[in-house]
Amino acid sequence: MDFSGLPRALLLPLPVLLLAAALEGWYLQRHRVRPYDWRAYFASLGDLAGRMVINRLLGAGVAGLVLALAYRYRVTDMPMHRWWSWPLLLVLQDFFYYWMHRADHRIHWFWATHSVHHSPNQYSLAAAYRLGWTGKLSGSAMFFAPLAMAGFPPAAIAAALSLNLLYQFWLHTELVPRLGVFERIFNTPAHHRVHHASNPAYIDRNYGGIFIVFDRLFGTFAEEREDEPCRYGLVQPLHSDNPFVIATHGWLKLWQAARRARNWRARWRAVFGPPV
Repeated sequence: MDFSGLPRALLLPLPVLLLAAALEGWYLQRHRVRPYDWRAYFASLGDLAGRMVINRLLGAGVAGLVLALAYRYRVTDMPMHRWWSWPLLLVLQDFFYYWMHRADHRIHWFWATHSVHHSPNQYSLAAAYRLGWTGKLSGSAMFFAPLAMAGFPPAAIAAALSLNLLYQFWLHTELVPRLGVFERIFNTPAHHRVHHASNPAYIDRNYGGIFIVFDRLFGTFAEEREDEPCRYGLVQPLHSDNPFVIATHGWLKLWQAARRARNWRARWRAVFGPPV
């Protein structure tokens, strides 16, 4: 959820989201629901601050170049002033987001950045904006290139992705229960709790952004179960609240895996195969 890349108007809710995360911690502490990890809260703030500085220096980054190049070779122009264009873009964007998110988990190169988001050992709203510092360099924007080639302007694609990610903020909490029939179509906190769990029964499930239908269609959906409480964090937990360590630990693991490889084929698998 890269807030530093949002259009200016969509950055306005950011202070409200930070306050909501703090109020969640206060509520959990006040009502003794469970102890709240304030060190992790401030670590996520440090991650956000570092990402905003780095993204300011990088500008559009790889994402902007990929979308601009794809749009240059578009096959048509989508009329964004029509009533159906934005709903269509949001659904299509979520479809490609599903595949990007699935790649984030199944390709080590992308996981090096995305593992930052899964590093908190406690599930809270503050985890929503812990996203790492290398998102603009990983090349994951290529998953949205088909939208630009179909004629959607890069600015509209960026706005749709921003709305998608803003929707996901409220998913990062244990305070919201199951939501009944709403969960048949839309992603919810219960679905996303499963996604963040490191239990073998839950791992690599529920990749959707706004919608959960693509997980149901492509066989990656899992229900939250009462007999299987979610255990959060990485399979090999990260016990650090240092934003620099949090941002680089995934890349260090990738480098170590590549160094251990005995030949170029093994190195390729270490970088572009599943994370280990």
